[in-house]
Amino acid sequence: MTVRPLLHAFMVFGALVSAVMSPSKAADQPQPVKAACEKGAATACNSLGLLYLKGEGVKQDDARAAALFRKACDGGDASGCSNLGVMYAEGIGIPQDDVQAAAFSRKACDGGSMKGCFNLGVMYGEGTGVQQDDLEAIDFYRQACDGGHVKGCYNLGVMYAEGIGVPQDDAQAVAFSRKACDGGNVRGCYNLGVMYAEGAGVPQDDVQATDFYRKACDGGNARGCYNLGVMYTEVQQDNFQAADFYRKACDGGSARGCSNLGVMYAQGTGIKQDDIRAVNLYRKACDAGDAKGCIQLGMVYQVGRGIKPDDAEALKYYGKACDLREPKGCSHYAKLKTGRR
Repeated sequence: MTVRPLLHAFMVFGALVSAVMSPSKAADQPQPVKAACEKGAATACNSLGLLYLKGEGVKQDDARAAALFRKACDGGDASGCSNLGVMYAEGIGIPQDDVQAAAFSRKACDGGSMKGCFNLGVMYGEGTGVQQDDLEAIDFYRQACDGGHVKGCYNLGVMYAEGIGVPQDDAQAVAFSRKACDGGNVRGCYNLGVMYAEGAGVPQDDVQATDFYRKACDGGNARGCYNLGVMYTEVQQDNFQAADFYRKACDGGSARGCSNLGVMYAQGTGIKQDDIRAVNLYRKACDAGDAKGCIQLGMVYQVGRGIKPDDAEALKYYGKACDLREPKGCSHYAKLKTGRR
């Protein structure tokens, strides 16, 4: 059942920056916020822009939101600059323009917005709106991380783990992943779990790996839940707990979690045996692109376990697994097609 866990990819472009005033409070009293903005309070203009963007207390209006973020930025509010950068990056309320997105993200970063620094790091990493430059990306991620923006710490961890723009360094990857995890970034916790499980940058320690996977899972990270299932299956040897974590992984969008849970239902391992549920889980996994789920579904169609036998359907799912570059899918397809055993 084990699938070797991989590090998550980079966090992508950051979201809009919230106002100093809580959105719910601002929505309850939009008129005072409007008045403050009209009097030149830049932070109030940013707050008002968010209200127009979300349609809270005012009629939703993306163009008006963009104009208010510009006014906030012109007035010296770094969050307004960051938000305007996001609007340009995504083409919300204004024409999409990566160059402008980079310009306003830079202005935000220069003004002390760590989200602006993080977003500029993403743009340098991807070569979006600026010339691609990993060293610049690292610099802006480091500024964001030092300023408390944990996504910057997370991305630095990935760059050190994979040797992107810096010499590959597992110890540094661990340090930045830990900083991200400590700041509440569940992907950082997941990556830290991977590194403890593999002994990369830290002494191999299944107990620590389990703890960090649990933090990730509790924070809604489906991969963390999946890897907990693997740990409980193969290390803790507690199939009841394993099934519970595979279920959480599956519910959270992990196709592999669905596939492994299906196997447990089929075998009655740690859970009441149920062929129908197994079939449904294999189908869910396969539909989401998990080759092993497709193979399992092909096998139940071939033998007719929990479903009416159907060689044509079995070939279909073996073929899909083969298309997903799973050699066993290709092998099963060829054997069934030719009648070989």
